[in-house]
Order: sequence, then structure tokens, then C-alpha cells
Amino acid sequence: MIEVRAQKQLGEFRLDAAFEAPAGVTALFGRSGAGKTSLANAVAGLLRPEAGRIAVDGTVLFDSARRIDLPVRHRRIGYVFQDARLFPHRTVARNLSYGGRHDAARVIEMLGLGPLLDRYPAALSGGEASRVALGRALMSDPVMLILDEPLSALDAPRKAEILPYLERLRDTVRLPILYVSHSASEVARLATTLVIMEAGRVLRVGPAEEVMADPAAVPLLGVQEAGSLITARVEAYDAEDDLTELALSAGRLLLPGRAGVPGQPLRLRIAAQDVILSLEEPSGLSALTRLPVTVTRVEEGRGPGVAVGLAAGTDRLLARLTRRSARSMGLAPGQQVWAIVKATAVAPQDVGG
Repeated sequence: MIEVRAQKQLGEFRLDAAFEAPAGVTALFGRSGAGKTSLANAVAGLLRPEAGRIAVDGTVLFDSARRIDLPVRHRRIGYVFQDARLFPHRTVARNLSYGGRHDAARVIEMLGLGPLLDRYPAALSGGEASRVALGRALMSDPVMLILDEPLSALDAPRKAEILPYLERLRDTVRLPILYVSHSASEVARLATTLVIMEAGRVLRVGPAEEVMADPAAVPLLGVQEAGSLITARVEAYDAEDDLTELALSAGRLLLPGRAGVPGQPLRLRIAAQDVILSLEEPSGLSALTRLPVTVTRVEEGRGPGVAVGLAAGTDRLLARLTRRSARSMGLAPGQQVWAIVKATAVAPQDVGG
């Protein structure tokens, strides 16, 4: 459990944020300048709040009322910054040992660092340097990890390289993780709890799959970033058509290429703008995924767009269409409609383990 409440005046910007989150990966999401890094720094002890309380798994790190303010070195938080910040004159092995030697063999194996141990940072790719920085943080025997936009400086191929390691970290290391990001794709693949920030305040907090599929959260996430998070199971791969079939609670979904292995659960982000609605069961379409759904909520925005929440079996989907389309279809909660998703709509970066 992470408990955070922090107030701090930073020039003209005021941080006044509070949230609680259970075990897992808690993502601080928001646009640049929302206060994500300032809040993460308050948890790490790099920024001292004027008032508030911060506790991790029952250990109080800061409490202004009780005058508790643990020094950074006593908080035992592994912090991975946007840039790897490795020592250029030390090999990977010596960079790792600088953090400590806790569970060294397991960390090296988990992050695939064995082949890199004798290299120097200048000879590493961006993704490799990020993995080394993460390994160094883990070997310090932390009680918590903070990852401050660790992929923001990487290009798409390097992000694709490191995301599976972060997923493995989430699933195998029993540590609370605070993950700072402004990428909905990263949040969908990694987060269990989503905290949306804007102008120094927390506007929304809850399970990631619930918050992302809530029509009311679309203005907070941004029109382009809005989309639902669902978990599907790999059924089979069709080599002839180069398609992977996934089982959802409401039907099946096809993805281009090979994704996972049969029986494996996958997390998918389906962008709201890639979901089409039909009043009747569609036929004669090129789109291969057609799901019976129930409208749960219709949320009109300030512009011409409408966000529609949908129940697809036990999953939640989100669709975005124009106000004119929603009105002509007479969309309302409880209505039975069909959701259509193109196989190519789910981008590779939106599919994870």
C-alpha cells in the first residue's frame, strides 16, 4: 500500500496531491508539467513537502504533523531517472555493484544483463542502459521502486525491447512501483493502478482498467490517448493468414502477426477512436472482430465528440464518435449494440504480457 499526501509551493506552481494505491504498479499519468515528477520526488525524499504524509507498506517516510522526514538514504527507494545516469568510467558489472549486491544473480538473469557485464556505458544502446539502471536500483535492496519516464528518451524499437523486462519486473518482483509516464500505451501495458494528474492535483485514481474505460476520464486522458484496457487469452495462431486469435469474455479478437503462445494472457489497449458501433449485427465488413455489447454510459464532451462506455461480457470497452452519430443512433445506457474493431487497429506497442 502506498499512501501519499503532499503540498508544496514551487514558484507559481502548487503541488497539492493525494492518493492511496494497493500493491502493484501505480502509474502517475498526465501531461508535461502536471506535477508527476515533483510528486515522485516527494516520495523519494528529493523534495520536502510543506505539509502532508507519505507511507509505504505501513512505514512512514514523511509526516509533517509528527515531524517525521526520513533522509533519502534511509527510505530505501530505488529511483530510475529519465536518463540512465550510469558511471561512464565503470563497466556494467561495476555500475551494478555500486547499487549493491542484493540478489545479483537473479537481477542479472531477469534483466538479461549477463552479456553486457564487461561493457562500458558508451557501448550500450539506450534500452540496454535503461536495463542496467534498473538492475542497479534493484540490487540496492529497495522497499520500493520509482521509475520516472524511463522510456521517454528511447525510440520505438528500444521501447519495444525494454517493455517486456518491465512486465517481468511487475510480475516477479514483489515491490510497490511508482511509474511516471505520459504514454497511455505504457500505462496500459504496465499499470495496475492509474493516478491521473493535472496542474499539481490528482483528478482521478483507481484500477487502471476501470479508469481507462470510463467515458468521463476521456478529457483527462486526452482524446488521442483515450482507450480501454482489457485482458485476453491467446487461442491460436493462423500461419496462413498470419493472424493471432484471442479469446475475450464476449467473443474473439484477431490481431495481425504472432502474439504470445496459446493459453497466455495478454493485456491490450484498444483506442476509443478505433471502435465502431452498429445498431444491428454487421455483415459484409472487412473488420473481423464484432462483439455484442451493452451501452453503460454516454458522455458528451465540449466539442463534437461523445465517449461511449460499453460492457463486453466482463470486459469494458470505450468508443468515441461524433455527437451527431450518437444522437442518430439513439445511444443510451442499457441499449444492446455491436462493437467493431479492425484487426490492424491494435498497435504492437499496445499489446503486452
